[in-house]
Amino acid sequence: MTGKTMRIGVVLAGCGVYDGSEIHEAVCTLLAISRAGAEAVCYAPDIDQAHVVDHRTGQESGETRNVLVESARIARGKIQPLSAFTAEAVDALVIPGGFGAAKNLSDFAFKGADCTVNPEVVAAVALLRAAGKPIGALCIAPTILAALLGQQGVELTIGQDTETAAAVEKLGARHRATAAGEVVIDEALKVVTSPCYMLESTLAEIAEGAENTVKALITLAR
Repeated sequence: MTGKTMRIGVVLAGCGVYDGSEIHEAVCTLLAISRAGAEAVCYAPDIDQAHVVDHRTGQESGETRNVLVESARIARGKIQPLSAFTAEAVDALVIPGGFGAAKNLSDFAFKGADCTVNPEVVAAVALLRAAGKPIGALCIAPTILAALLGQQGVELTIGQDTETAAAVEKLGARHRATAAGEVVIDEALKVVTSPCYMLESTLAEIAEGAENTVKALITLAR
């Protein structure tokens, strides 16, 4: 990788913790990528959100919003549809958390261990796996990797929530309980996960988890 700027794909799921990407996790991930001297390449599926939540009340608003359009708010407009993703475009991939990861990128929030994953996310992960490139996930997003890589015994973390941990283990994944800022690295499958807001964490701890995830991805990508 000498002389080449590393490119890390970031898959977003909307804009807002209750129905999209968790904004703090997404921005801390983008900041960690920049501080590491790498370049972020943002993607999101061009689909409607599962629903729209009023973040003041926590209630559904009845609106319809597009995941790609909403994700562009975080990416400052510099974003591509996930359908355009290629393994050659990036050296690694990371998925921030927020309920959008479990509502828009998958339906884990509604179906638990019986979930399905958005076909474009399935394709992106498959392309990275085939290319031997690493994948990271924060907060609830590791459930996506449990659904896709569970049969390979992927080791990951969603923190300490026993119900969610049981669901990912039902999918075949091996769960490790972690504290704020910690990461779990599956060296064999090149998967890095951190709990972030699955724990009662401060913003500083979220930044630490995102930074540690990005650093581990860069190490695995070299």
